Amino acid sequence: MTTIATTATLDTMSAQTVLKVTRPWLGTPYRHRASLKGVGCDCLGLLRGVWRGLHGDEPEPLPAYSPHWAEVGCTETLLDAARAYLVPSAPAAQPDAGDVIVFRWHPKGLCKHLGIMSGPDRFIHAYDRIGVVETALVTGWRRRIAAVFRFPKTPELKPWQR
Repeated sequence: MTTIATTATLDTMSAQTVLKVTRPWLGTPYRHRASLKGVGCDCLGLLRGVWRGLHGDEPEPLPAYSPHWAEVGCTETLLDAARAYLVPSAPAAQPDAGDVIVFRWHPKGLCKHLGIMSGPDRFIHAYDRIGVVETALVTGWRRRIAAVFRFPKTPELKPWQR
């Protein structure tokens, strides 16, 4: 049997590397817009912190956002940012350890939450009012996955970064 490597597997960080950087964030309190391990973060702050742990600087400055940004907008801000900086991965039904999973609460709603897969049926995310936890990817979570991505091995520079 021949195994065909995809672009996603050739050009992305290993699950072991991603989880080595992600797991120390467990127990970090929830803090809207924060991104400091052990001090506070929201779901995007967790992703930003893991990005910094893997690549150093963040790819661009983050604009201010309210806790309810997805309820008042009509743009897929979170999903568009994931598409710009991460590598598309497995189908939404089959995320692997190390994958970034993006959630949509309602079928016609905007994507507004994300986490990082830690095993076949578990993921790490920053849960509002609780903090960074590892949670079972039960049916209720799984059916809300809108997209799956991986961290790139080497981030692609955007024109304004060159």
